[in-house]
Amino acid sequence: MNFSAWAINRPLPALMLFFVLCVAGLWGFHQLPVSRFPDISFPMVTVTVPLPGASPSQLETEVTRRVEDAVATIPGIKRTMSSVTEGASTTTIEFLLDTDLATALDDTRDAITRIRADLPQDIQEPIVAKVNIGGSLMTYAVAAKDIQPDELSWFVDREVSKALYGVPGVAQVTRSGGIERQVRVDLDPRALQAWGITAGQVSQQLARSQVERPSGKAELHGEQQVIRTVGTIADADALRDFSITLGDGRSVRLSSLATVSDGAADPSQVALLDGKPVVAFSLSRTRGSSEVEVAEKVRAVLAQLETAHPGVKFQLVSSVVEEAERSYDSSMTMLWEGAALALLVVWLFLRDWRATWVSAVALPLSIIPTFAVMHLFGFSLNLITLLALSVVVGILVDDAIVEIENIVRHLRMGKSPIDAARDAADEIGTAVIATSLTLAAVFVPVAFMPGIAGKFFREFGWTAATAVVFSLVVARLLTPMMAAYQLKAHPEKSGESRMMTWYLGWVDAALRHRWWTLIIATVMFFASLAIVPFIPATFIPFTDLGHSNLSIELPPGTPLRDTVAASEQARAKLKAIPELKQVYTTVGSVLDIGDPTKTGVGEVRKSTLVLDWGKPETRERDQKALEREARAKLADLPGARVSFISTEPGELMQLVLAGDDARTLLEAGQALERDLRTLKGLGSITSSASLLRPELVIVPNDARAAELGVASADIAEAARIATAGDYAQRLAKLNLPERQVPIRVGFDEGTLADPALIGSLRVPSKNGSVPLAAVADIRADSGPAQISRYQRQRNITFTAELNGRPLGEVMTEVQKLPSVQKLPAGVSFLNTGDAEVFVELFVGFLLAMAAGLACIYMVLLLLFNHALQPLTILTAVPLCAGGAFGALLVTQNMLSLPALIGLLMLIGIATKNSILLVDYAVIAEQEGHMSQHDALVDACRKRAQPVIMTTLAMGAGMLPIAMGFSGDSSFRAPMAIAVIGGLITSTLLSLVVIPAAYTVLDDLGEWFKRRGLRMGKEQAA
Repeated sequence: MNFSAWAINRPLPALMLFFVLCVAGLWGFHQLPVSRFPDISFPMVTVTVPLPGASPSQLETEVTRRVEDAVATIPGIKRTMSSVTEGASTTTIEFLLDTDLATALDDTRDAITRIRADLPQDIQEPIVAKVNIGGSLMTYAVAAKDIQPDELSWFVDREVSKALYGVPGVAQVTRSGGIERQVRVDLDPRALQAWGITAGQVSQQLARSQVERPSGKAELHGEQQVIRTVGTIADADALRDFSITLGDGRSVRLSSLATVSDGAADPSQVALLDGKPVVAFSLSRTRGSSEVEVAEKVRAVLAQLETAHPGVKFQLVSSVVEEAERSYDSSMTMLWEGAALALLVVWLFLRDWRATWVSAVALPLSIIPTFAVMHLFGFSLNLITLLALSVVVGILVDDAIVEIENIVRHLRMGKSPIDAARDAADEIGTAVIATSLTLAAVFVPVAFMPGIAGKFFREFGWTAATAVVFSLVVARLLTPMMAAYQLKAHPEKSGESRMMTWYLGWVDAALRHRWWTLIIATVMFFASLAIVPFIPATFIPFTDLGHSNLSIELPPGTPLRDTVAASEQARAKLKAIPELKQVYTTVGSVLDIGDPTKTGVGEVRKSTLVLDWGKPETRERDQKALEREARAKLADLPGARVSFISTEPGELMQLVLAGDDARTLLEAGQALERDLRTLKGLGSITSSASLLRPELVIVPNDARAAELGVASADIAEAARIATAGDYAQRLAKLNLPERQVPIRVGFDEGTLADPALIGSLRVPSKNGSVPLAAVADIRADSGPAQISRYQRQRNITFTAELNGRPLGEVMTEVQKLPSVQKLPAGVSFLNTGDAEVFVELFVGFLLAMAAGLACIYMVLLLLFNHALQPLTILTAVPLCAGGAFGALLVTQNMLSLPALIGLLMLIGIATKNSILLVDYAVIAEQEGHMSQHDALVDACRKRAQPVIMTTLAMGAGMLPIAMGFSGDSSFRAPMAIAVIGGLITSTLLSLVVIPAAYTVLDDLGEWFKRRGLRMGKEQAA
């Protein structure tokens, strides 16, 4: 069925169809959420087992290995990674990408439940949770002049959190800084010794007395009543008179043993804004919600809270919403700019505003219905989908351009507009369908790429393919119909231009020397491949985000106050940088950037400084230059490791050495660290194996302990409760109307500074209590501050900042290091993080390119019903390599993810020119009864102009992206540059090479046909 003729004869159904599609598209556009990246749900689960105060070595033996063994039998596991720090064991289980996350989460919970009885009794309840990729959306600092820090912390925990959780799309609110209210029972060591009681006994008596529990039921006066035991107190003052029972049966008031106060817990984290303590909070969004919409509603809610609570001010500290908004605004602007330039090309060639108008309609009618399909698939307007629309903006008008140009050519033959539209659309139909389907055949395999890259580019492939299919529908239905009723008759065009005469002379020469033409083209292709080694390769090009996350790590054992002092010292050094607008500091907690492997876990010896550089357009130096200056200024910061936490892939290199023998692994790690420091350009090389924390080890004397009736567990408990307090789940609670305040029993910070305290602690024995030194020896020792495990083996993780160096280049140098080439037996070298994804990405794109070529061949085979003509068309693909690689080399762009997208696009774009030439040559040879030579020359004469027009239109559509007219185009520019360079060489060469290739392959086909007929006759004879 000829759809174009049907639409010309019956225009109303076609108009109604596009009216419905546009309404659906506009509705879908309104529903689409706006975010920076696609919502990716990686099948990754973490198991966190807290045991406050436990050493990493103890946790590895008693917890981590048992957790790893328990989850090892779960189907679909790709790898397990464990990180053991003081007081917590965290095991991350990464599943294969096709694993259902809900099932994996349930299986993991079941596995942990089965071993719960085998884990230490004192652990807190294990936390099994899925990993949410995305990180914090916004972070705010709260300031209030007349509110105390503890009240302000409670205000954030209750009022702010309650208000924000009412905002649709808010998933989690996390407070940073501030203090926790706590009733402190600071024991007097001398009083404990005088009364013969231990800290543990005091804590346990409080915990057993301060309870509110059900006590059964009773029937009184014919009514059933519930019995409750209420043993709680109303405030800390009443706690001072609480009676503590001594070992000999006497009792003493708590105030005689301790100082009781309603105050604050010892701080474990601090938040600072430009050096001033603040209470801050960060929030993350739910999957599928719009970052921009959530941010707008959060701002409105916070404005209402400021109105309701005068004196409270919320100051935005950091946000990723601006990045999403900039990406969205710049992409939309690039769409308009690219469309305008593409239409300018049409007008310059045809000089007919009616024809230009008909071509212009194709662009919105192709893009708007695409939004409906995006909403149907659950996509969002993010960097990837907007990139897909940006790359096809020049392609979407191509089909309309080809149709319009052919219709105008028929009009110049003296035909009426309706006849010209009908005949031209029928003549060009196969070529238009073939070009669009080949482009769709290139984009669709991208949606099925393996690995993590495939998760991201699923949306790219479907969005681009959908837009191309809608452009085909427009070109076959709407463009001929509009041309038939809106174009006017054109005067006949006589003669050929000097440029056309010159070009046809080249075509004639190429046909007469076809083998030399193909040899020269082949040589040029291999010369193009020789350029590739000179182009550095990386994951994603550097993007200036306007802020940097600076990590400061101090030696294990550093107290919180010293970490705060070092952070302030670093801030003072950086203050001289003129571009620095604001510094937000967190100590003891980590920034949620959505990747726990980069941020690690919060410790009081670690701090993070968020450096606000301002918008890129407001300064002369880029973010990398500013980070280099910051690193130089902090080079002499005493005792600190300084590094930048990457929020973008491709900025950090992670390497792992794994093995079972700890000593051999440590020696190999030290050798690799030495070698890594010899590589030029790398910054802040860190190793997880080089940190030891100081410890006091209590070793019970078995003989004396047995004689006095003291158990080792009692010794450990007495030391723990006195110095750190009892476990949170065992503490007594002060019940208030809206919350419970824990009652912590132990020594205060000043008392703990006495080195003789540990030995004088009272330990329960069979005859009352005895000093700890009487039953145990105390010595100073050290142990690992952190233990990392990979695939159930000990490992050492190395992290290095690339400082703008290409990841591929650095990885090549690492593979040549002597310590990597000569690893000891039992130690393996592993690429993880961005290095692993980097390899996965390039392999995935190679597979997508191969699949795209196969799909193109199959589509062309079905359309042309000829085995060799598709090969003629595909001959144009190698011709674009020289321009693409050359453009990347000249403009000093790396071979990165967007450049690979450009190369993938070129496969489909290059075939468009070939299809136009080959299709008409077949028509002229079969229907026009021309010779092969004359048919090819006529095809070049008739199709050279649409080929050049579509090439210039695509190039014009890419030009705003390549030049970066709208916002930061660092991610998109390499793609556009590769496409423009490939278009230039592909178009110029294909106009000459394709005719020569057609003659060779067509003659080869005829030879096979004659040989087949001859063999058939011989067999028949």
